[in-house]
Amino acid sequence: MKVVLQRVKEASVTVGDEKVGAIQKGFLLLVGVTHEDTEEDLKYLVNKIVHLRIFEDDNDKMNHSIKDVEGSILSVSQFTLYGDTKKGRRPSFIKAAKPDEAKALYESFNEGLRAEGIVTETGTFGAMMDVNLVNDGPVTLILDSKDR
Repeated sequence: MKVVLQRVKEASVTVGDEKVGAIQKGFLLLVGVTHEDTEEDLKYLVNKIVHLRIFEDDNDKMNHSIKDVEGSILSVSQFTLYGDTKKGRRPSFIKAAKPDEAKALYESFNEGLRAEGIVTETGTFGAMMDVNLVNDGPVTLILDSKDR
């Protein structure tokens, strides 16, 4: 699994004319699933994300986790994280998991975040979505469950 994590002051996702998820201070997660991913991959990323210390303390040092600051998460599925642009001009998405498999792991991932006590909003899996955010910092990290 790959996650692009952005620390945000606020973020929301809209499908059509309907806002389906919104948060204030926390993380916007763009989540990609590949066909090789397992429950162990999602557990690793859940643990990493909820304990990652990238919020400032009173001395402006990144020492607080999302739990420490009582932040929220907006999780948005994004199969294009597994787009391969090495050949030609149109990306290949062969490394992305099939929709049914990806949806199951994505939903388990979000449930794992909620089980850690983090308010977790989501987009709509497989839908065309508009994502709005106010990046805080900006702080943006790329996490890959294969890089452990």
